[in-house]
Amino acid sequence: MKKTVLSFLFVLVSFHCISQNNLKIIDSLKLVIESKPNDSIKIKTYSDLCWYYGRISNDSAFHYGNLALKLSQKTNNVVGEAQAYNDLGIIHTYSSNFDESIKLYRKALKIRKTINDSMGIASIYNKLCYAYHKKFEMDSCLTYNLKALDIYTALGSKRHIFLSKGNVAAVYESMNQYDNALKVHFETLEMSKDISDSLGLSNIYLNIGNTYLSKKDTLKGLSYYDKCIKIGELNGYDNTLAIVYSDYGIILEGQKKYKEALKFYQKSYQLSKKIDADVELSEALLNLGNINTITGNYNDAKAKLYEGLKLSKKTQAKDNELKAYELLLHYYSKRKNTDSILHYYSAHKKLNSSIYSNRVTEEIAEVQERYNTAEREKEILTQRADIAEKELNLNKKNTQLIGLGVLAIVLSVLGYLLFSQQKLKNRQLQKEKELSEALIKIETQNRLQEQRLRISRDLHDNIGAQLTFIISSIENLQYGFKIKNEKLTNKLSNISGFTKETIYELRDTIWAMNKNAISLEDLETRISNFIDKADVSASSIQFDFKIDKAISKNIKFTSVEGMNIYRIIQEAVNNAIKYSEAKTVLVNVFKKDQSVQIEIQDDGKGFDLNMQKDGNGLNNIKKRAQDIDALLSITSSENKGTSIILQL
Repeated sequence: MKKTVLSFLFVLVSFHCISQNNLKIIDSLKLVIESKPNDSIKIKTYSDLCWYYGRISNDSAFHYGNLALKLSQKTNNVVGEAQAYNDLGIIHTYSSNFDESIKLYRKALKIRKTINDSMGIASIYNKLCYAYHKKFEMDSCLTYNLKALDIYTALGSKRHIFLSKGNVAAVYESMNQYDNALKVHFETLEMSKDISDSLGLSNIYLNIGNTYLSKKDTLKGLSYYDKCIKIGELNGYDNTLAIVYSDYGIILEGQKKYKEALKFYQKSYQLSKKIDADVELSEALLNLGNINTITGNYNDAKAKLYEGLKLSKKTQAKDNELKAYELLLHYYSKRKNTDSILHYYSAHKKLNSSIYSNRVTEEIAEVQERYNTAEREKEILTQRADIAEKELNLNKKNTQLIGLGVLAIVLSVLGYLLFSQQKLKNRQLQKEKELSEALIKIETQNRLQEQRLRISRDLHDNIGAQLTFIISSIENLQYGFKIKNEKLTNKLSNISGFTKETIYELRDTIWAMNKNAISLEDLETRISNFIDKADVSASSIQFDFKIDKAISKNIKFTSVEGMNIYRIIQEAVNNAIKYSEAKTVLVNVFKKDQSVQIEIQDDGKGFDLNMQKDGNGLNNIKKRAQDIDALLSITSSENKGTSIILQL
């Protein structure tokens, strides 16, 4: 897996070899503390100690960072407080604790905005970009990097513009937008000539090499890797070298040059371990494990793969975790261990779905739209051919009418009768044309309905039957073989429970597909059944479902709208059950002005909307509301519950 490199602005000091000079600086700073300086100098010294201890001792770094924070808060030194949050966030980033680093960066950002510290704000934006990139949340990464770039452009800082543009290109590469990435990479390559930044230049060469390899141009890709390695080895850029060695090894592995690939993987492993780069270390461990699997060294392969998986989870590196599941699946396939194959296949599928579900949904929507467009164009062409044929027939008949009109001069009575008869035929043809078009429309609708029913029957008869067979097979295993292994029993129960939930979801989908339209009465029945089930499963919560009698139950929604409304209510209630610690949950449907509104309200612990990071649940609710052009309002505060209002 090729790695893109982001420049971590203001954290560009190379910690991969701690010199005696750095230790002397730490000793001198401790002497400053012993001299009992004023609070302002003491805060600055604590902050410097946190920085220099950053890659020597995390415990010491956190100790001095927290001393700087407490003294800044005690003396109302907002600049020192912002710097302390910043320094502690950096230490958490070094430790790959990205969620905690993001929280601390946001606190520093809030203070720097109040004191209008433009460079400080841009620095925090860049660090947030780095943290989100490591979490594989590329949309947030790109957003914060572009904010930083705007500030650096306004300030005219060439060096920072250069580094930020490099980050934009790296994010494009991670999102598979290779042409955009190359365009920005070559812009930064030109800029590097003005600022003489060899580290930035080595990273650009690495990222350009990655992009060309993603575009299947191996020769160009490896040529830029060689340039990166040359600069990195000349200047001792261990962090960049750890990444490029790993990427080079992947190419050699793909060419089945396993011995050469192993050498590069070992170099990457040694450097990553040397500089405590946990994300790169997890990547190196996985690569070494995979090479050992391929070459049949299974004991070492298993140890390396599990160590790499553990480190991937610790560092929240979702792309590495996904790769670990894939390689463990390959390992256990070689070992023919069926239980482990099933386990890691499920883990890989679940994580892959969570990372790429939005992207896959968009691609499916795009394919569906292309299909619908092609069908509409085909229908239009057919209609045009029919109209052209009928117009030709009408033209022929009009010619006949002209001839009859000339003849009518001689035979006026006969001509008048013939003219009237022809006019009647024209009206009849027009009616037949309208009737034919109506029949075509009805037949098209019937075919669509038949196709929808056929798909729903297939889902029910095939997939539903297969899921039921899985449940039955698991239960037969449990009761037929009298399994006493508690771990295996729990695993089988989990698979059975997951399959049952899938069947319920499938039934909801089939219910929506079988309807051209879903009435409010249909929704009421479906929601009531869901609330009843929730009441049984969460006995400590009191549920209440109300619908305003003033609303007509004959209101119709499309099947897509109806299904999305039901899913929003379902997701909101499930969130309340899981997280709110509420005593009551109310679902209320009422009429306001000219709209129908649905409110899901709980009296739970609530949350701070400004501090809360949207999870999959809230993101799904927002996406579904957007898909049906509904207005969504979410209000919540700590200890005052949560209210979600959907306006249709």
